Amino acid sequence: MDQSSTYPIGTPGVPWGDSEKTQWRQSRAIQRSYQAEVLDKISALAATFDIIQYGALSYDTKRYPLLALKSKNWDAAKPGVLITGGVHGYETSGVQGALLFAQSQAQLFTNDFNLLIAPCVSPWGYEVINRWNPLAIDPNRSFYVNSPAEESASLMALVAEQPCEFLAHIDLHETTDTDESEFRPALSARDGKAYQPGEIPDGFYVVDDSAHPQPAFQKAIIAAVAKVTHIAPADKDGNIIGSKVVQPGVIEYALKELGLCASVTGAPYTCTTEVYPDSPNATDDICNQAQVAAVCGALKFLLQNG
Repeated sequence: MDQSSTYPIGTPGVPWGDSEKTQWRQSRAIQRSYQAEVLDKISALAATFDIIQYGALSYDTKRYPLLALKSKNWDAAKPGVLITGGVHGYETSGVQGALLFAQSQAQLFTNDFNLLIAPCVSPWGYEVINRWNPLAIDPNRSFYVNSPAEESASLMALVAEQPCEFLAHIDLHETTDTDESEFRPALSARDGKAYQPGEIPDGFYVVDDSAHPQPAFQKAIIAAVAKVTHIAPADKDGNIIGSKVVQPGVIEYALKELGLCASVTGAPYTCTTEVYPDSPNATDDICNQAQVAAVCGALKFLLQNG
């Protein structure tokens, strides 16, 4: 069944124009506070990190400053590690997991790595609980030169100005039931295509870079997270979200070709995490702890093998 016809905005089979995008944007509403849930938590970390503002979204520059946390003992001779969350603003544990790592575990690793943490790349998306920015653009398909997404362009500029080589980038995400109930139908409607239902995996998984795979790195992350929450099984076709499972809990994407955030540093070790918060076996805390475990698992692997 062509479910794009049931999406309340647009004409089936016709890509959205400016009027449909405006209608979509006006149908969004603020549902939570970037200030209280993100900015205040970042401010509380001032004793242990340098807090840098790397931009502000033009939609509301006062409401949406873009902040990152940077190791105080930054040393250009040490390898850099970028940790990002909230590229898709609705993916809550990416944001809160990055903040929890900064609060609880990061200082264990600052002697060995330059840590740069951007906990909430898409604050408008965080507040309205959406995948896109106000222009109906997906920031996580927009990490390329002359990006149409302010969120993506600002992060790329931040990375480019850092005086170190990046060894790794861990990008924290979620796969939720709303991917199928809202976001993929909206994408189909926006692009004038038929919606093809998919299957949401129950559990944690990671996305490696198909152009430069690091299977041992991904395996270490999966092993660390498995101590916190369950790992997503493959479906009946041996896939997760339509991609072949190359080892338990691991699939691969062409990160740079798709304009994905995890390609932004060009680091040899990259990982996109995916938590499933709608699982009956998960809680908000479990999801946040799974993201922390993923980052710690990655960094411990790099200490031994990087």
